Amino acid sequence: MKGGISEDEKKSRARRARERLRQGVPHRKPDGARCADERERIGFGLLTESDEERELPPLACDPESAPCGPPWHYDLSEEEQQALQEKRETRQQQRDRLKRKALEKTPKKLKNASDLQVRFRTGAVYTAVTVLCVLAGDVPMVLMLMAVAGICAGEFFYMLRSDAKLPNEMLGIIAAVLYPLSVYLAGLIGAMLVSLALLLALLVWYVFWLRARIPDVGVSFFGAAYTGLLLCGLIVIRVSLPDPWGGIMVLLLFLSVWANDAFAYLVGSKIGRHKLAPRTSPKKSWEGFLAGLIGSVLFWCAMSFVPGVTMTILQAVAFGMISGCMGVLGDLAESRIKRNSGFKDSGTIMPGHGGLLDRSDSLFLTSITAAILLVVGGCIPYVVF
Repeated sequence: MKGGISEDEKKSRARRARERLRQGVPHRKPDGARCADERERIGFGLLTESDEERELPPLACDPESAPCGPPWHYDLSEEEQQALQEKRETRQQQRDRLKRKALEKTPKKLKNASDLQVRFRTGAVYTAVTVLCVLAGDVPMVLMLMAVAGICAGEFFYMLRSDAKLPNEMLGIIAAVLYPLSVYLAGLIGAMLVSLALLLALLVWYVFWLRARIPDVGVSFFGAAYTGLLLCGLIVIRVSLPDPWGGIMVLLLFLSVWANDAFAYLVGSKIGRHKLAPRTSPKKSWEGFLAGLIGSVLFWCAMSFVPGVTMTILQAVAFGMISGCMGVLGDLAESRIKRNSGFKDSGTIMPGHGGLLDRSDSLFLTSITAAILLVVGGCIPYVVF
């Protein structure tokens, strides 16, 4: 059999494995198939480099009931189980402490207000700051995006570290903050330089810090690109049009994202019956998804009337549907990250809303998708080199 293992060879290997198990011969677990609890032990420093290469004890199960398949898990010792439990309790205590700290800093008016009032006041402040920074000029908007990227990167790495990952938070946050600035100053060349510098720094960290693993390097690079690089699409749109139309175009893009979320929530909560992604986000429905696309298309049609934008109504409808789908995908991706990490919210910086990453998840993919569609479609001039 070309390009793979024949069925006879698979059966022969399984038969030899069962024979070794009957004889009590210890087996070695492949590096690529470490169980989750062993990975967690490595992350917490409970497993040394020499322990990773040790041979595992023979399996205490009937080999006939599971003749082939992935290696079986083995139990931790009582001391290791107790240490892991203490680590989990410590993480939960840290989360509770952050929530109490945020509650202590919350004004009494917000504490006594209802959840809807808190959400409305927080959203009003968030909206006002966004509008002022976007309309004030290029530099205030870039500074705002740098702050958003840094905060979102911090929340992202905090969730992944609680999931027994070991990302390099310092390098990831610095790169996320530098992405908007580099794109504004040097365009695509700046983004490439930041990506190259981040990759080289992570490789040096991986080589000289023996506890680092390839997944940790990937998480560090992904977190910086996800929270910093994707926001640069807003800068491309902002600098491609003269003032004030560049800022108005960015605000309309913000409104399309918010309209997508609002339409999806209102329609989905009323008539939503068919689940969109029940295992990732049980509250999202196909009815709400379609309503969100309509809300996104409406504001994209409004973009076609901005001076300097050469976009037909047909293009606006198509681009609105594509960007709406990207916004939902970004929302589902962040929901999956929170669910795997055991978090309900990514942070507590926005009372009533959770973390800043919770409010910006739809914007990441939407902004870069919108910039690509507008430039490739010839709707706006491409001035970023």
